Amino acid sequence: MASAASGITADGTGEPGKGSLVSVALPIPVAQAFTYEVEGPAPAVGSRVLVPFGKGVQIGFVVGEGTKVPRLKRVVACLDDVPTLSGELLDLARWIAEYYVAPLGQVLRSVVPGPLVDRSRDHLVALRSPPPGAQLSERETALLSHLGPPGESRSAQAVRRAMGGKGSFWPLVRRLQGAGLLGHVTVPPRPPSPLKRRVLVLEREVGTLSELDAVFGRSVRQRDVYERLVGVGGRVPLAAVLEEGFSRSVVNGLVTKGLARYEEEEVLRDPFAGTGGEPGDLPPLTTAQSDAIRGLEGLLTSGRTALLHGVTGSGKTRVYVEILKRVVDGGGGGIVLVPEISLTPQTVQRFRQAFGDAVSVLHSGLSDGERFDAWRSLREGRRRVAIGARSAVFAPVQDLGVLIVDEEHDGSYKQSDAPRYHARDVAVVRARRHGALCLLGSATPSLESWVNAGTGKYERYDLPDRVGGGSLPEVRVVDLRSGSGQPGEGSRDSAAGPSSRVGPADGSTPPNSAAGRILTPPLRDALAERLRGREQSVVLLNRRGYAAFALCQECGDVLACPHCSVSMTFHRGRRVMLCHHCGHGEAPPRRCERCGSDDLSFKGLGTEQVERVLTEAFPEARIARMDVDTTGGKWAHQEILDRVGEGAVDILLGTQMIAKGLDFPRVTLVGVVNADVGLHLPDFRAAERTFQL
Repeated sequence: MASAASGITADGTGEPGKGSLVSVALPIPVAQAFTYEVEGPAPAVGSRVLVPFGKGVQIGFVVGEGTKVPRLKRVVACLDDVPTLSGELLDLARWIAEYYVAPLGQVLRSVVPGPLVDRSRDHLVALRSPPPGAQLSERETALLSHLGPPGESRSAQAVRRAMGGKGSFWPLVRRLQGAGLLGHVTVPPRPPSPLKRRVLVLEREVGTLSELDAVFGRSVRQRDVYERLVGVGGRVPLAAVLEEGFSRSVVNGLVTKGLARYEEEEVLRDPFAGTGGEPGDLPPLTTAQSDAIRGLEGLLTSGRTALLHGVTGSGKTRVYVEILKRVVDGGGGGIVLVPEISLTPQTVQRFRQAFGDAVSVLHSGLSDGERFDAWRSLREGRRRVAIGARSAVFAPVQDLGVLIVDEEHDGSYKQSDAPRYHARDVAVVRARRHGALCLLGSATPSLESWVNAGTGKYERYDLPDRVGGGSLPEVRVVDLRSGSGQPGEGSRDSAAGPSSRVGPADGSTPPNSAAGRILTPPLRDALAERLRGREQSVVLLNRRGYAAFALCQECGDVLACPHCSVSMTFHRGRRVMLCHHCGHGEAPPRRCERCGSDDLSFKGLGTEQVERVLTEAFPEARIARMDVDTTGGKWAHQEILDRVGEGAVDILLGTQMIAKGLDFPRVTLVGVVNADVGLHLPDFRAAERTFQL
């Protein structure tokens, strides 16, 4: 029976034998590992094992040698020939578990890709053979026989179908579980099988022209395939040959003559394959970029952290690429973190222009097969660079030389679900433990990073000027009490939007209308001017949905989430009230739950409402909204950004995801609606985050 590694014994069923003892961390909210017995040599630390736990079976990770206790359970199966986790990543997971007070098993579950640990269908596992003389019913015996020898598992659905699908099935399972003969678990599927393709390989080369004539005679098409094969170096995918119009019988004839053979080769599932394109002519490095690169080179094997502080457009990405080139040229690898999945395609394109197919992408928007192939290609050293969002900090990059955290100040690097961690801080610790450089980049660094750089804990390099010598755009702040726009200092052309106070509007926009509350005269005029000039605009409101809350005009009650006590946001498109904290949803109320009044109104702004107002104000404009509600599909982010890049969108409206490092040359206006709304959030970082946004 399982026991805690500290010696606490769970319900035991047997005495320890002569097998090895291993300590196993399970992906459950329990801050301890458990000791199991395994027949024969102990699996290596970092390996996955299938173990009985409670009335089910779990996949856990071997984290060390177990503690001898009186009663133990045995490992059902060892799942890895080569450990899934390296010693370096296991040590990092231990640090996360200790520093963030998180169960080690849950941390390890976050470190490896989902297909290796995620749960799937109900499975039944034979734990041991029935002892001699066991009193089993005919159906119990039949069920065990369908499972096979101990350690074998089969889906519960398949077993039930094999037994005819009649009679009470689950009570039967529970009785066998109680007898210790059967385990029931929702187990993960096997890792995705490698994707294979058939290739045509040159077997023998014909020497002379006369020999070619003798071999092929009148088989012109076979000769064409042969010459095509020789011309590409003796190896070509069969599909490529068939796409060129050659029939399979022609290709088979070449194989029959002994001039070529078929082989199977693995193909990595890579949705970003071919996205890099040819690198364009890069401008010469600025003096500040050269100084930063020179200084960072000296830190590559130091385990130090450096802050790259550069204004918007100063060429921080160019510095990232140059530093990573030096690491890869020296045989090392690197990790590049970006705060949003929406930034990944643009980042991948820039790095693939420099590194080709050496780049793997890791983020939650990929399929299981794509994510597993990317992870495996890094672990096996076939690729040297990992790019992705928060969880890519755990990428199994070989010979890690640099970790780059772009937009290091961004709150998206914080994991809000268990196990909770901050990817930026994990990157700093991983780099220090590995003797690698951790490079943090931002135009508006977090206060803690700024202080660390100021006190000498981090090195700091500045890029104070934009590449090409351009100046930062003028910022106009619109005072909603007066409606006037005053020039101010800042980094973008901006027109602030409404608050609960409504300022005067021009004659064409009634001040109490939705358009008057959202489109101030300066913003409306600026948008109209861009539309006339066929330029693009960005409108930012960092709140999704249609209205921020539902208010009872009679008693003042606000509809709140029953789980979080947070006001619920009205989403007009889906006709639902949603809690943006926990995801709870319910139908919009018809009456106040507190006083019963039907005098309810929706207050506050969201991107849905701004989209409606923009559509009414500029019916000819092509508007795209980009927020969590419109980017649920796998390629939704990229499709919207592609449309903007192609000029098919006049106004891009969205939340904070459109304010992070996107580069569109035709965008000449950025309007920020309710620019100061973030200042009043109940968060001690509210002012800092508003400034950064």
